[in-house]
Amino acid sequence: MSTIYIVTMTNWLVSSVMSNVMNCKCCVAPAHVQAALLHQEAPDIPIRKSLLVAQSDMKVELLPALTDNYMYLLIDEESKEAAIIDPVAPVKVVEAIRKHGVRLTTVLTTHHHWDHAGGNEKMVRLVPGLTVYGGDDRVDALTKKVKHSNTFKVGSLTVKCLFTPCHTTGHICYLVTKDNSTEPPAVFTGDTLFVAGCGKFFEGTAEQMYRALIDVLGRLPPETRVYCGHEYTVNNLKFARHVEPDNEVIKKKLAWAKREVCARACWAE
Repeated sequence: MSTIYIVTMTNWLVSSVMSNVMNCKCCVAPAHVQAALLHQEAPDIPIRKSLLVAQSDMKVELLPALTDNYMYLLIDEESKEAAIIDPVAPVKVVEAIRKHGVRLTTVLTTHHHWDHAGGNEKMVRLVPGLTVYGGDDRVDALTKKVKHSNTFKVGSLTVKCLFTPCHTTGHICYLVTKDNSTEPPAVFTGDTLFVAGCGKFFEGTAEQMYRALIDVLGRLPPETRVYCGHEYTVNNLKFARHVEPDNEVIKKKLAWAKREVCARACWAE
């Protein structure tokens, strides 16, 4: 797929059909092997464009990586301090921080899978002194293990850790806010929540995913902007349409997603 969609906590519930009916528990390959095979670079995939989402408090640059991953450069406008979420392509991250003239201090890792944490070791070599956050000892280059509701600062921004186990046992989403701000907060959901879907149950149960989506993410302010870890939107909505073929909301959302895909991608030659 080809582009990220910034959605809110209000409208993602519209398309909450759980595509994990297809989560077969008899898979032979371990999760990290499956991730490596699914998300490698390939010569015949779309060249996906980066996108900058600017608010007065923070900027978020969406940095496409591999076949369908997204990294996110989070910039505190007040201090020009930055964090990177899931830097699987570290060289691209360095190019982005130079372009913006910001100081990268922090790596936020949602989970240990190769296509999210696999660039951490190189990232800390390219930018010495980084603090690497994550909720799992399996996260590469981890320097600070976090738990649910832990908070810390990136410049003047507050980052709150949300424990959302299921895709992996140590999965963390990161909620970013600023005190006294009237602008929408941001949440980086990794492989827990996508547009119109959720992550595969590699290390957890449907009950855990339900709690993560409804009891944790579902209780965030409705205006919260959601930044997910992969571009699965069109396929998720196609599955939703298959399950509910007469649902007009799903049909409209799918048509919208297809238009956005065409608008924000071109094919490599």
